[in-house]
Amino acid sequence: MTTTTAPAAPAATDTGARTDEAARLITGARERIDDLDARIIGLVQERMAVSEEIQRERIASGGRRVSLSREMEILNHYSDRLGKNGTVLAMTLLDLCRGRV
Repeated sequence: MTTTTAPAAPAATDTGARTDEAARLITGARERIDDLDARIIGLVQERMAVSEEIQRERIASGGRRVSLSREMEILNHYSDRLGKNGTVLAMTLLDLCRGRV
C-alpha cells in the first residue's frame, strides 16, 4: 500500500495565507516592511546622534541637558500627526535620545 501526502503550500504556511497568490503578496509586503524598519532604525540612530550633539553643546554653554519646551513641541507634533499612539512613539524617541551625554 502506497501512501501519498499532499505537498505543503510553500509560502502559504509561512504567511498564514490560504492561496499562493496571497502568500506572494504578503511575502512582498513583508519585504517592504523589513526595508522600512531598517530605514526607521537608521533614522532613529541618526536622531540619537544629533540629539547627543545638541545636548553636549547646550551643557557646554551652561544650559540644561534637556529642553522641556522643545520636548513638548515634539510630543504635540507627533500627537497631531499620529494621534494618541504618536504621543507614545514620541515619548519613546525622546527617551532613546536623552541622557546620553
